[in-house]
Amino acid sequence: MIGTGELIVILCLILLLFGGKKLPEFARNLGKGIREFKNASQGLCEEVECTPINKEKELNNDSKENR
Repeated sequence: MIGTGELIVILCLILLLFGGKKLPEFARNLGKGIREFKNASQGLCEEVECTPINKEKELNNDSKENR
């Protein structure tokens, strides 16, 4: 796990590499990337849960419960 000291050193290196002007743009792009990744992973999870096989199993379970 990264400690506080290491995190401060990493942030200082990022500031030196990218400069103060490009840092907000970098953070904005990073946030957009994370948001797109979350949306894609949610879509994948919904797709996996709603496959025809799962729907068929649900229908079979419902018909067994109604007997």
